[in-house]
Amino acid sequence: MRQEEIWDVDIAQRYDTPGTGMFAPEVLGPTVDRLAALAGDGHALEFAIGTGRVAVPLAERGVPVTGIELSRPMIEQLRTKADEATIPVVVGDMATAVAPGRYTLVYLVFNTISNLLTQAEQVACFRNAARHLTPGGRFVIELGVPDLRRLPPGQHAAVFHFEPGYIGLDTYDVLRQHLVSHHFRFDESRRARLTRSPHRYVWPAELDLMAQLAGFELEARHADWAGAEFTAESRSHVSVYRIPPGR
Repeated sequence: MRQEEIWDVDIAQRYDTPGTGMFAPEVLGPTVDRLAALAGDGHALEFAIGTGRVAVPLAERGVPVTGIELSRPMIEQLRTKADEATIPVVVGDMATAVAPGRYTLVYLVFNTISNLLTQAEQVACFRNAARHLTPGGRFVIELGVPDLRRLPPGQHAAVFHFEPGYIGLDTYDVLRQHLVSHHFRFDESRRARLTRSPHRYVWPAELDLMAQLAGFELEARHADWAGAEFTAESRSHVSVYRIPPGR
């Protein structure tokens, strides 16, 4: 499955859930607060900007935001909320596409670096972030911690979430560090709707090594956007990498 095929018109039109899920104020508020503080008086660049879930409220806070996005349907959905003059977007792959200008902040949220399915592509993403940043600039990544402790020997799948009308199931290929997320949505009928997305999961230590290869230093790591302590039990992390000011 190519990313262009996954993030199609149907997904783009159903992606936004105003006020709930990823768009809930308690989720989005701390994210925007932290990114606005990290951007300071500079400009921000979002890799895989999507429909503007984060970029639109961040721009409304007065932070100039530019985006890079591979999916044209996702960009079209963003354009229903912000025009090109408000949030410019470069169409392309976040590992290679170049946006004009320099930025104090590049950010990549909600596990999206795992959409790059090889280690080489993920390293290239770090290097692409570095080339866009001013000295002392920061690259922020939000990413889940691989949940392999839930897999007993011989088992290759685990349910990561369920609620009325929805079941989320991950299948693992531990040799290649790949997983496929399966999202089953259903109602009272006999049919369910299935969407799938492939990922390459990354351990925090591997992510830190990728950052070093691109010239970054780890500045901070927390369990969430509000700054909770990152521990061995944390299910995800927000990691802030910085280009040393002298470089």
